[in-house]
Amino acid sequence: MTDQVIKATGDHLDIADVERRIKAIFIGSIGNLVEWYDFYAYTAFALYFAPAFFPNSDPVVQQLNAAVLFAATFLMRPLGGWLFGYIADRYGRRLSLTLSVVCMCFGSLIIAVTPTYASIGILAPCILALARIIEGLSLGGEYGASATYLSEVADPKHRGFYSSFQYVTLIGGQLTAIIVLLLLQKVFLTPEELRNWGWRIPFVIGALLAIFAAVMRRGLHETEAFEEAKKVSKPSGSITGLLKYPRELLLVVGLTAGGTAAFYTFTTYMQTFVKLSVGLTEDQTTFVIFGSLIFATLLQPIYGALSDRIGRKPLLIFFGVVGTLATVPILTTLKETKSPFMAFLLICAAWIFVAGYTSINAIVKAELFPTNVRALGVGLPYAITVSVFGGTAPAVALYFKSLGHEDWFYYYLSGMIFLSLIIYATMRDTKHESAMHRHE
Repeated sequence: MTDQVIKATGDHLDIADVERRIKAIFIGSIGNLVEWYDFYAYTAFALYFAPAFFPNSDPVVQQLNAAVLFAATFLMRPLGGWLFGYIADRYGRRLSLTLSVVCMCFGSLIIAVTPTYASIGILAPCILALARIIEGLSLGGEYGASATYLSEVADPKHRGFYSSFQYVTLIGGQLTAIIVLLLLQKVFLTPEELRNWGWRIPFVIGALLAIFAAVMRRGLHETEAFEEAKKVSKPSGSITGLLKYPRELLLVVGLTAGGTAAFYTFTTYMQTFVKLSVGLTEDQTTFVIFGSLIFATLLQPIYGALSDRIGRKPLLIFFGVVGTLATVPILTTLKETKSPFMAFLLICAAWIFVAGYTSINAIVKAELFPTNVRALGVGLPYAITVSVFGGTAPAVALYFKSLGHEDWFYYYLSGMIFLSLIIYATMRDTKHESAMHRHE
């Protein structure tokens, strides 16, 4: 049975074909949500489990140690981008997607069952580091494989819309982690129970969800593009093959740098910024971030569908121009406000331009490369760039804050977006000049 059940003919909508594609998008995306839930659960619950692994009289040192492990996972992402990109291009998208989520399952399970420092001493933080390395490897591979799969399974007229669900589920993973945190904090457990053993629960949930996603992914159809590419030439997925496209590789780095810095600023770092710099309470911070992430989630498919009508380039340029001009005023005003509602509105205002990047960056990268190196071409340079500019954004912000010049970070972020704007303005519009049909 071929992957293509029934083709759409003429202008008539083929319901069977649409259903098949939607099912594939859902299964491909749900694994992405699980992976990002597991990843963000670490950040969300670090406050509770850090003392169990990093005993120290200074709580700041405990949090710093946990933050260092968070950064270490970003160093593993390029290796994951290479490994799972190679598997996806050589052996198929389905296998790569399944293995990446199985990896994340192991990482979460290890964290859930690892004894504390009081029980096994220095082995406890060492095992925690191993778990985070496994998770970083998995997450590094997930992006390229899922971006490739979603772009190839979508019909040509709606690739932007379908691929936007990668960031819907990516942000959804963070929302899910926050929901689990709120339920455990407010409904089921006391603060003492959370510190003693309750912090293990979200990682058990993550491991179980990952098993569920892996089983679902095993039933995915391989993409037609990969099957067609195998007929044209033997799949390789090699670095040597990828180096034949140096311009495309540099484009991925350039168009990602500013976008990933903005994304991690308004997701991972924003919780710290709103709490420490704006001065909101923990509950206010949680609800402001939660609400702004819901708003961001709703924007993704809207912008993705818009890119199918007007092209990818206008949205990227919109992000670049508005992001360059509005970042400093938004962050400056945000720091000065004391109103949770105003903070929510300002972060939502930032998402109006950040979504111009997040909603379509995956499909833009996929459309740059031919099928035989697409997953590797999307995943590896992206993972390297995220490790350098995305994962470090919170650390850079906190460093400037420690110097007493927090506003320097506003200009740093604005400058990063401007550098990417130069790339957006000079690159081709991949909607109109796509490599999706090339299987060389």
